[in-house]
Amino acid sequence: MRAAMDGEPKAAIFPGTFDPVTNGHLDVIERGARLFDRLIVAVGENPEKSTLFTSGERVEMIREVVARWPNVQVESFNGLTFEHARQRRATAILRGIRSTIDLSHELRAAYTNRTVGGIETVFILTTEDHAMISSTLIKQVAAMGGDITKLVPPSIVERLKKRLAQVPAAQHNPDQLE
Repeated sequence: MRAAMDGEPKAAIFPGTFDPVTNGHLDVIERGARLFDRLIVAVGENPEKSTLFTSGERVEMIREVVARWPNVQVESFNGLTFEHARQRRATAILRGIRSTIDLSHELRAAYTNRTVGGIETVFILTTEDHAMISSTLIKQVAAMGGDITKLVPPSIVERLKKRLAQVPAAQHNPDQLE
């Protein structure tokens, strides 16, 4: 374990909507778990997004698929990311970068979190096989009957299919769901 200078374990939060969690998210979680003594997957609510799964369901799904990493915790939060990081005594915010478009957006957030919240952001580049995976794309492919088995864990495939079967097709708009 890597200890902070003051002897306290290094912790980071990995915030996101995770609707649903993808293999790309899991790649970032696995690599983040190796970098930090404690990694908190922070399932957030974004008032600008409608989600297919409730916060509680997303937390439950993620807990199932990260159980193999003992230093990973999963919890929900509301509010500002840097405030949640402070409350959880995290020294960094972990973010995955898929493309230059992600980088542009994430840099703005990182500068704001450092300036306003006093917390650093650590970026991990996704692997090539996960670079184009997004929860939005997965929901769209699944809603149209496509095969998503290479994009999400098996337990998520089944839950996603079941949920999409319960939601009217008109609500499958990926611009509304994140």
